[in-house]
Amino acid sequence: MNQKPAPRRAASRGGQSSRRPTSPRQPLPPDSLANSLSLAAQLVAAVIEGKALTEQLAQLRHGHPNPDINWGAVQDLTYGTLREYGRGDAMLAPLIQKPLPTLLHALLLVACHRLGHRPDQQHTVVDQAVNAAAFHAVGLKGVVNGVLRNLLRRIDELRAKADRDDAARLCHPDWWIKRLRRSYPNEWESVLAAGNMHPPMALRANRRHLTSRQAQARLAEAGIEALLLDNDALLLDAPCPVERIPGFFEGQFSVQDAGAQWAARWLAPRDGERILDACAAPGGKTAHLLELADARVTALELDPKRARRIEENLSRIGATAEIKIADCVELDRWWDSQPFDRILADVPCSASGVVRRHPDIKWLRRNTDIPAFAAQQAKILDALWQTLAPGGTMLYVTCSVFEEENRTQIARFCTRHADAKRMMIDNRIERIVLPNADHDGFYYALLRKDG
Repeated sequence: MNQKPAPRRAASRGGQSSRRPTSPRQPLPPDSLANSLSLAAQLVAAVIEGKALTEQLAQLRHGHPNPDINWGAVQDLTYGTLREYGRGDAMLAPLIQKPLPTLLHALLLVACHRLGHRPDQQHTVVDQAVNAAAFHAVGLKGVVNGVLRNLLRRIDELRAKADRDDAARLCHPDWWIKRLRRSYPNEWESVLAAGNMHPPMALRANRRHLTSRQAQARLAEAGIEALLLDNDALLLDAPCPVERIPGFFEGQFSVQDAGAQWAARWLAPRDGERILDACAAPGGKTAHLLELADARVTALELDPKRARRIEENLSRIGATAEIKIADCVELDRWWDSQPFDRILADVPCSASGVVRRHPDIKWLRRNTDIPAFAAQQAKILDALWQTLAPGGTMLYVTCSVFEEENRTQIARFCTRHADAKRMMIDNRIERIVLPNADHDGFYYALLRKDG
């Protein structure tokens, strides 16, 4: 969403452009902390100006092909800073007397994050942040130096003040916190805490190649410890590159969040059925469906670039589906009037259940976006329902924790459609999978079409 984020005080100091105020000096050493701080600051500044992090990171990497750049460090600094944006912004606010260019403010946020997590490197972090500031705006390097040294002198006072403010302490916007308090009076704090964690890594074993137990043993032989969860997801003790996963490129394993792996299981595909995966990119759930049954699957996606990712994922596991590029609500553009036996409706949403993977979402979303997402979801559900065969089932899925996109959405849908019957999912009328250390947050509801 191309809009300015809603941080606590960005308007007072982030209103100026992130253009470099003066010509840069000599380039920073590509493998230096100063360069990592600089590149992370550029990404954080882009988010403050309303741009999506994933796209900005791809563009930045494309524009900086030097192999000596430590992109792992850049990503860690960027994601960590954005996860803690509310706190960092609150701690810096008393130290900045005049508005700064967005890029310099972002550099201070990144340095503040680094200082909080590496207090043993105080001198190095300040020195390298000043070098990064000099590269972008030599006249403001003294400001960066002064602010960071003042931060260190007053660190206990500033932390105590931040702890008295919910948005700063919990690192989420106020409106987000209020919504969760209303919906989950007992779990809201744990949901917020999960949103600030580093995300776990889980694998899905391709049952056409090996059982879950065999997969666990195969990983152990490769030195990768994994916990087998109730839905056969393999939760790794620590994330690792896919190059280390035995058989990954032969389609024996796929990377998929453990919470997302319930989707294909709860839709329960059968051989020979005609199945629609609406809003299918990047294709993880499509692939899972085809691993579970010899079904005829149509994968629908609006974005041609994302549709290519579906094809790539299916090719890796040796599966095929009919991939169509169209807006799912425009039935005349893609539907052949032949009804589907099952539909996976993994609809666009606020993505509030996956913010630890996409921390920019917390600051790009607005409270008013949630009703807009709900309206879009209702249109999609109403359109897809027309394509479902009588007696067929549709699994509604979001990666949102907001009730308006989940329970309320389905209740309203059932009111509009008398032929929609709620089905039990493991003896429950719905499944709310709140984010925790093992998985992201999802909502599931299964509907059967009478007739």
